[in-house]
Amino acid sequence: MVARSGRKETRRATYQDVLDAPPHKVAEVIAGSLHAHPRPASRHAWASSGIGAKISPPFNYGDGGPGGWWIVFEPELHLAEDIVVPDLAGWRRETMPEYPDAAYFTIAPDWVCEVLSPSTRRLDLSEKRALYAREGVRHLWFVDPDARTLEAFELRDGQWVLLGTLAGDAPVSLPPFDAITFPLDALWPEVITKAEMADNGDGS
Repeated sequence: MVARSGRKETRRATYQDVLDAPPHKVAEVIAGSLHAHPRPASRHAWASSGIGAKISPPFNYGDGGPGGWWIVFEPELHLAEDIVVPDLAGWRRETMPEYPDAAYFTIAPDWVCEVLSPSTRRLDLSEKRALYAREGVRHLWFVDPDARTLEAFELRDGQWVLLGTLAGDAPVSLPPFDAITFPLDALWPEVITKAEMADNGDGS
């Protein structure tokens, strides 16, 4: 289609474009543009799984923690006309009293965690970050497996406020999950491997 100005109009992406995306791609629609990127690589997947393993038992199920949350891996969120897939998201039970039986979620979560990778870093730190603020997501975490850091933000008056930047083996005890503590380096696979070798008497 050509506009009166002579410039070609770009068709706005829709949910059908997400459904038509190749199965090895994660597809999102932000501001009418389709973004498709590869499935998470191994280091990314380990960090994401590690966060879920630490947070899900005490907050999903109340095992050693307060419960009261739905913690979900890679939920598909339909927020206004945008479609995004964060690495993890969490809803307080007060926000979403019943877990939906649906293909996607339409209620904005209370917490989102994005694990940064080369293919998603720019999108996560810019468009998606702004989108989460627009939708009133209260807490946002960025985990960087390359830099081995975690940044935690809280939304205040529509602006993201940095609560803390963690590195090394720093203890992770940050809102909204400050009822528990776990070491940041549990998210990096090499650290776990060395620890297991030491436990088995194979370490140097």
